[in-house]
Amino acid sequence: MKKVDKNKVKDVAEHQIDAIKKIGIIGEFKEFISRGNVLDLAVGVIIGSAFQNLVTSLTNNIISPILGCFADADFSAYTLTLGGLTLKYGAFFTDIINFIIMAFVVFIIVKFMNKLFRKKEDNKIKEVKKDVSKDSREVIILEEIRDLLKNK
Repeated sequence: MKKVDKNKVKDVAEHQIDAIKKIGIIGEFKEFISRGNVLDLAVGVIIGSAFQNLVTSLTNNIISPILGCFADADFSAYTLTLGGLTLKYGAFFTDIINFIIMAFVVFIIVKFMNKLFRKKEDNKIKEVKKDVSKDSREVIILEEIRDLLKNK
């Protein structure tokens, strides 16, 4: 049985611990943030937040006043008081309108992207079919040449 040098083992262990300490939370964060998906996600969140503000403004400043014409009031002002409890159902209704607008816009974006990707896939399939048919013609011609050479 080999004798293990305790000092060597201790040096290796200390080296590994030092490496882990150097990486630490800062190193882990650097590794996490350097991934491409994180940047894409951050951009998406920022654009989504700005878009949410735009939709909220559209609802509060245009849609709610138009709908309020029929009820002679602003929906966000509608409240229901039960004892000491005040329920702002008008503000909730405004939030529902915001949600429907956001969901519709996201649906349109997803539908457009799906159509775009389908179109790209269809083009790839057409190219592959052209290549296959081209190869088939070439193969047929080569087979005919081979057969003619065999017959001579």
